[in-house]
Amino acid sequence: MTTPTKLEVCHVSKSFDGRPILQDISITLHEGELVCLLGISGSGKSTLFNIISGLMQPDSGRILLDGRDVTGRPGHVSYMLQKDLLLPYRTIQDNVALPLLLRGEDKKTARAHASAMFDEFGLPGTEQQYPAQLSGGMRQRAALLRTYLFSQDVALLDEPFSALDTLTKSSIHRWYLDVMEHIRLSTFFITHDIDEAILLSDRIYLLTGSPGRITDEIIIRHPRPRSTDFSLTADFLTYKKQILARL
Repeated sequence: MTTPTKLEVCHVSKSFDGRPILQDISITLHEGELVCLLGISGSGKSTLFNIISGLMQPDSGRILLDGRDVTGRPGHVSYMLQKDLLLPYRTIQDNVALPLLLRGEDKKTARAHASAMFDEFGLPGTEQQYPAQLSGGMRQRAALLRTYLFSQDVALLDEPFSALDTLTKSSIHRWYLDVMEHIRLSTFFITHDIDEAILLSDRIYLLTGSPGRITDEIIIRHPRPRSTDFSLTADFLTYKKQILARL
């Protein structure tokens, strides 16, 4: 049974200085899904995320969240960039609470609200530490918690794990899928890493060309989370060959 649609990108196009960047993009994200946007550099992936998040207006098309038009209206969808962007002079607790403060909560309430989620996100005991005291994986967990507190329905993640080493990345993949399942978070995910896309996604959209167009949708017909040796299977290699042939 298909789950309800959380987010719809409807016929979005965008140009800069007369140069088309995106052309007629239509994609969907259902409740609880992790959907990957996969494409080469320069295909317009980050531009599309800026439009989805409301930071940029499309030339044409609409963004619908739970059926409501949120085109050009920031604050409805969380957006996490490749770097964690934690403020070095703030504690982890205050970094994580920042979205709540921006929404008008007083500092005491915001800190309490944020701290209540530290166990869930694997961050117990780090509240009074500073970013420089944490490993790369723990910093990403803190940044993901901050992203979640900004908007608890939909998260846009722009290559958030690309700076992590292979073992840390594998561990945080499993952790993120567990957390996402538990809190029913829906995720749009940008990556250049085909293996990562296959391991994490329910569906993969291929964004190719100039201007960028959606040229294919790949459905990964294996339940999440996938076993650690899934990348060694014939099915995984079939998905990878299919994607490489179409990029």
